[in-house]
Amino acid sequence: MPNTYYSVDQLPCNMNAEQTAAFLGVSRAKAYMLMHSEGFPTIRIDKRLMVSRDKLLKWLEDHTAE
Repeated sequence: MPNTYYSVDQLPCNMNAEQTAAFLGVSRAKAYMLMHSEGFPTIRIDKRLMVSRDKLLKWLEDHTAE
């Protein structure tokens, strides 16, 4: 079952695709698509894809229309 986050403080420092999807409110497939896209703050550890909480929040801020 996906995690539910009620606050940014509840997010782990580094998130996998399932955690990223839960935070963004998208499917796991969409999270993987984002994680493979250029400019998305993905960390690759061997074959594992992770996203830094702080870099994700910065990415969201930079990609939010005003």
